[in-house]
Amino acid sequence: MESQNRADGPKAYTLSQFSRFVASAMSREPVLTGAWVTAEISDLSTSGGHCYMTLIEKDASGATIARMRGTIWANRFYHIRNSFLRDTGKELANGMKVMFYGAANYHSSYGLSFNIGEINPAYTMGDLERLRREILAALQKEGILDRNRNLQLTEPPLKIAVISSEKAAGYGDFINQLNHNPIGIDFNTFLFPATMQGERTAKSVIAALDMIEQTNSIVNWDCVVIIRGGGATTDMNGFDDLQLARRVATYQLPIIVGIGHERDRCVLDEIACIRCKTPTAVATWLSDAAAASWQRACDFASRIALYASERLKGEQIRIQSLSALLPSLAREATTKANARLDSLISTLRMASHARIQNEYPALHAAKATIRMAATGRIEKERSRLDNLEKLIDVLNPLSTLKRGYSITRTGGKAITDTHSLKSGDIIETITSEGRIISTVTETE
Repeated sequence: MESQNRADGPKAYTLSQFSRFVASAMSREPVLTGAWVTAEISDLSTSGGHCYMTLIEKDASGATIARMRGTIWANRFYHIRNSFLRDTGKELANGMKVMFYGAANYHSSYGLSFNIGEINPAYTMGDLERLRREILAALQKEGILDRNRNLQLTEPPLKIAVISSEKAAGYGDFINQLNHNPIGIDFNTFLFPATMQGERTAKSVIAALDMIEQTNSIVNWDCVVIIRGGGATTDMNGFDDLQLARRVATYQLPIIVGIGHERDRCVLDEIACIRCKTPTAVATWLSDAAAASWQRACDFASRIALYASERLKGEQIRIQSLSALLPSLAREATTKANARLDSLISTLRMASHARIQNEYPALHAAKATIRMAATGRIEKERSRLDNLEKLIDVLNPLSTLKRGYSITRTGGKAITDTHSLKSGDIIETITSEGRIISTVTETE
């Protein structure tokens, strides 16, 4: 191999010559020509049908300790992508841990890279499952794993707080399905918008849950619905978050989730009060619950009406029977009442006679006492009347006239003052023997 040398210096190679040495050495190492490698995807992009990424490895503290470019050429990318999506239900995405099979490649212009030819979906699924198990184990240790799942839903839940993306197809399907329920029930829904994919998913959903909690004292929500459906499933792992899981598990309102496609599953599916496969399935569940409550109410109403009808019939029969028995019952009651009355009269007579016999000596003594008291009172009153009669006789004007006095009147009134008379007045003088009529000629 040629080299460029300086007369006064060491032997040196050009960069391209050195690159060929590196490439030749790599081709002789079996591990570098084909091996399974585990790494985390970063800086994922596609161009011209090829897939480019950076493969990184982090230590326990999260610091990157290894980094290498990764490439999936177009002739393999379509197969690898579809195979991974079919087995995991997910697209390749940043932050995802994967196991690739490939070979090291060194290019003089682009440097070292890893050319990927195959992917092991089971490793990625195992890593995601491990994360879910760790989150669920943490909730179990805190004693909150089943808290929301054990809450009782209002029957039927009609006031619904919805967490979703306003423009998401899944939200539109949910509202359309809910509004066209078979029995025409009006659901009261309100959307609390949130980011439903990407790194901000967990924080956005938690913020929406906080807002619902703040409005609950005003609206009194029956439940919370978290839905995401349609489109790619690249960022479904945003729902596998410990803080979000803890918030959902301890939430005071029942939570219903319908996240992703039918085959998708996340931590929230394991801890929510109700889990449905899709947003449309959530709307169907709510409609069915309302229809079931309505049917139960109708059944109760029918049973009450039937019971009331049968009870009325029974009472009508009883009244008819009583009507037939009433005359005989009345006669029987009258006979019993008369007999009882006769018995009471007889008892009363006997009791009265016995009481009279017992009280007779006392009555006899009281009679004598009353008679003596009456006689004394009569004598006393007779004496008082005699004294009054004598007093009346003394005060009688006739008695005064008999003693030589007279009464002189004019105009029917007694004269007590001579100044009231004038010459020519007619006066009447009354004595004990008669009257004297006189004419006044002079007064002194």
